[in-house]
Amino acid sequence: MRNYKIIGLTGPTGSGKSEAANFFEQNGYKIIDADKIAREVTLKGSPCLKTLTAVFGKEILNKDNTLNRKALASIAFSNKKNTSLLNDITHPFVYLKVMKIANEYISKGNTKIIYDAPLLFESNGELLCDYVISILCSKEKRVERIINRDNISLEQAYLRINTQHSDDFYKNKSDFCIYNNSDLENLYNNARKILNEIK
Repeated sequence: MRNYKIIGLTGPTGSGKSEAANFFEQNGYKIIDADKIAREVTLKGSPCLKTLTAVFGKEILNKDNTLNRKALASIAFSNKKNTSLLNDITHPFVYLKVMKIANEYISKGNTKIIYDAPLLFESNGELLCDYVISILCSKEKRVERIINRDNISLEQAYLRINTQHSDDFYKNKSDFCIYNNSDLENLYNNARKILNEIK
């Protein structure tokens, strides 16, 4: 019998997953950050970056052959086909590293793990999880947040959002949903209720 829990944390861009992850970390959970891992697997010279370059072209590279994330994003999020291509390439590399980190945590006796993955369902990451929590938010607030966070234009923000799934997609696939349209206190209170329910 498993003596540990892996909880998937997901939701569309700008919904507030990072703030939710901070709450869980403060409550004793180890965090596996899929975005951080995605950056690691696309380092200069990596097999993943070489594959991305072959598919999307050398314009996604900086002069020193490191990944230009803005250039990749402008191509990959321009339509759903390119977004799917990006996911198909990066997910296997990310998944392997996630498994390695999870095994390391478990071997050290950590029994509470959060897998923070914006594309949890697209990568079949929910298969690793005992529960899935989705953080949702109104489109208007999400646009505002990602413009401030990523320093992009309104048009670029909507391009990203429009390639993503509806709230119903997350609600139908998750064990719990939190609507993060208010302040941090409200987010934390809702997250605390979920933790009390799944202990």
